[in-house]
Amino acid sequence: MGKVKIGLVQMTCVADVNTNLQKAIEQVKLAASKGANIVCLQELFTSLYFCDVEAYENFELAEKIPGKTTGTLCEVAKESGVVIIASLFEKRTSGIYHNTTAVIDADGTYLGKYRKMHIPDDPAFYEKFYFTPGDLGYKNFDTKYGRIGILICWDQWYPEASRITALMGAEVLFYPTAIGWATSQDEATNDEQYNAWQTIQRSHAVANGVHVVSVNRVGFEQDGLMKFWGGSFVANPFGRLLYKASHEKEETEVVEIDTAKTDSYRTHWPFMRDRRIDSYQPITKRFIDED
Repeated sequence: MGKVKIGLVQMTCVADVNTNLQKAIEQVKLAASKGANIVCLQELFTSLYFCDVEAYENFELAEKIPGKTTGTLCEVAKESGVVIIASLFEKRTSGIYHNTTAVIDADGTYLGKYRKMHIPDDPAFYEKFYFTPGDLGYKNFDTKYGRIGILICWDQWYPEASRITALMGAEVLFYPTAIGWATSQDEATNDEQYNAWQTIQRSHAVANGVHVVSVNRVGFEQDGLMKFWGGSFVANPFGRLLYKASHEKEETEVVEIDTAKTDSYRTHWPFMRDRRIDSYQPITKRFIDED
């Protein structure tokens, strides 16, 4: 893979799906004009974050993958010569829906999809109402610009997910995301939550010796009760921030990374070499009762 330019699109969304899609397409093209090779869009970028409520009418937002939106993005990818990482609400069949990311190669080829494995259920994040947990396992995709691993939002809190994806050969881990603050919270709580979110993902970069790219949405949704905190970033294989977006603004940024550095980091800090895989069987248990 070596040197590759990563485009991050951090944007606000509105209720109209076509408006969001057209904005995303414009920003993909902008990133491509800045030299991007791979462009990552935020989680569920074609709509407002509808999981803030449990409402059956929101299932109407779902679509087939591959389908109309991926078909449009395939044309954009081919025209712009970029890989596109696109997070969408998938309707698999009647009554079965997934939070899914499609990956499209730079020649417009649909490469496949990853279905979100970890599904949260918290106030204003009622994802279990909508999404069936992923059943495709962890996934890597061989693109024109290298082998990439895709995980989605709540997956980012689980080191097991990043480890498995990295062990499958991912040269970069991408996390399309939708996470924010309740506007009723104090600033100290906001800072603590954002720092935890960023820290856990930077730790995945360190533990696995790979770059991590996290792309979040920004702006107020849910009638002003939720503010998505933006803060999209790129971390190198030792967790150093190469780029961090603001908490307030829409931003489309292109960041050059060098995946050839993975070997150096893994050689000098040989966490992968020293793993005691013979001792990890207990990780498959929900909890370990000493008695």
